[in-house]
Amino acid sequence: MAKVVKFPIQPPEKFGFWPVRKKRPVPPNRPGQLNLFVGGKVVKLNQLSTFEEALLLDEHGDERAKDLYLTAIKEFDSVPDAFCNLGIIESKLRHFSKAVDCFTLSLKEDPRHFESHYNLANLYAELGNLPLAKLHYQISISIEPEFPNSYFNLGLTQAMSKEIEDAVQSLLTYKRLAGQEDNGQVDELIDNLLRTVR
Repeated sequence: MAKVVKFPIQPPEKFGFWPVRKKRPVPPNRPGQLNLFVGGKVVKLNQLSTFEEALLLDEHGDERAKDLYLTAIKEFDSVPDAFCNLGIIESKLRHFSKAVDCFTLSLKEDPRHFESHYNLANLYAELGNLPLAKLHYQISISIEPEFPNSYFNLGLTQAMSKEIEDAVQSLLTYKRLAGQEDNGQVDELIDNLLRTVR
């Protein structure tokens, strides 16, 4: 006999995309980076890199951010971060294949780029590809094990995949890391999931 899982009236939604919010330092001698001693570099008067300018525009919802991220990529300025944030823009525009391409290009530049794994997982979950969503949430957890949202979204993905015990463990880990935020809905979700295995 099948058991029905009753979710709260308003089930908790997964946490959304997580943009790169600041420029990361580039490791020395990284492949694909320009050698500073071979050519000149454009110095901007405002002291912001192209990526930083794009980030400021993006944070204010300015459509010009997309073009500046593309320019930053051409200038080898925070390439993985620019591709990641560009992927979020494409996803919001519902250009899902372009978004997947941007996130994977970011991961090609930096295979351990946390935000790209997390955002790619969110995108796959939204598209209904639960196995790939689960994989990328797990990778994001291995990179940033203290980020609670990954556990919450992984728990929802596992619940939808009928991996109830794993889902409960992920949600309990989320609860431990997140503190007192949203515990009422999470507790109710855990209780509903536990009823399905009894």
